[in-house]
Amino acid sequence: MILFFLTSGLFLGWSLGANDASNVFGAAVGSKMVTFRKAAIIASVAVILGAVIQGAGATDTLGKLGSINAIGGSFTLALAAAITVYVMTKFSLPVSTTQAIVGAIIGWNLFTGNKTDSGTLSKIVATWVSGPVLGAVFAVLFYIIITRIKRASRIHLFRFESFLRTGLIIVEAFGAYSLGANNIANVMGVFAPAFSLQEIDLGLFTLSSSQQLFLLGSIAIAIGIITYSRRVMETVGGNIIELSSEAALVVVLAQSLVLFIFSSSGLSNFFVRLGLPPIPLVPVSSSQVIVGCVMGIGLYKGARNINFKLLGEIGIGWIATPVMSGLLAFFSLFFVKNIFSIDVGYKVIEGAVAEAVITTDPGISEIIKYLLLAILITGVLVAFYYYFIERKKKRELKISEEKFWHYLK
Repeated sequence: MILFFLTSGLFLGWSLGANDASNVFGAAVGSKMVTFRKAAIIASVAVILGAVIQGAGATDTLGKLGSINAIGGSFTLALAAAITVYVMTKFSLPVSTTQAIVGAIIGWNLFTGNKTDSGTLSKIVATWVSGPVLGAVFAVLFYIIITRIKRASRIHLFRFESFLRTGLIIVEAFGAYSLGANNIANVMGVFAPAFSLQEIDLGLFTLSSSQQLFLLGSIAIAIGIITYSRRVMETVGGNIIELSSEAALVVVLAQSLVLFIFSSSGLSNFFVRLGLPPIPLVPVSSSQVIVGCVMGIGLYKGARNINFKLLGEIGIGWIATPVMSGLLAFFSLFFVKNIFSIDVGYKVIEGAVAEAVITTDPGISEIIKYLLLAILITGVLVAFYYYFIERKKKRELKISEEKFWHYLK
């Protein structure tokens, strides 16, 4: 039964992978610098690592917006957000999973009579503006730096493109890591307060209950990247503005930094030690940030290249997403509670300590152990496969070059 409740979170993770995660490498694939298959594999591995290692910070912030105190409510909210993102994805609009889950949480607060924390909400909404602006600023700065380095070094074009391709792969992996660290809160954050798993001791490290949830959610994100992300990737990578190879690199790097900044508790604590305000650990919309980065490059180059009609359609999606998700969550909660008699949560009396109805299942931790083993074996097999494929390609290329020079003589 518990696995059934988790399916909505896994569906939301798949939807995030199909939509938001594609933004990490949409610019790279759209500029033809990296193949979709290679980008998808790298991004999938990095997303899982980022979610498990650094996913707790943004999850705590979502918990302050609305602490879901029953797993039935968690299931319904994740399902409402997932359906919203899926519908938007069908229209090839890079919408925000963050907005979808925030809208769903507000819908739960309204249904149960709980108060929505205005301070936390304003902090999250502020990032919907500051994220794209910061991404645009970073993108323009990095673009100016890399173009000046290119002119000053007078490097050969082919060698420069080779360096860019390598740089894109590295930056792309960093971007996927940051996405997992920041956006896993959208996928499994609503389950964390009402769910408890046995800690898994793997010798070198242990996985807490929340990390196990993050692992399951990040695997769902990875599957979404591999199976259904190409359409939205083409929208972001090629239709808003035609990107050069160096522009693609800086767009991915700028977006990655923004996501990393808003999910790094270490960086936030460092700011506090310097006497500065802490960085809000908030799940940021990767879709909004990547569009801001692309727009920054477009404005720097001249606004004539920007597809403003498409940007208008994306803007409508950003407004419609939280509204649609909130309404869908509200009516779904009514349906689940009254038709299926499932506990979806209760109103917390002001001043009282909220106690979630904790759901436990030791069997899921055993499943995750075997899942980790399967992932490890699959990763090793895929690595060997690509190693031998690359060796074969190099050997065939060498033979072709030898034949070419032989016939030329």
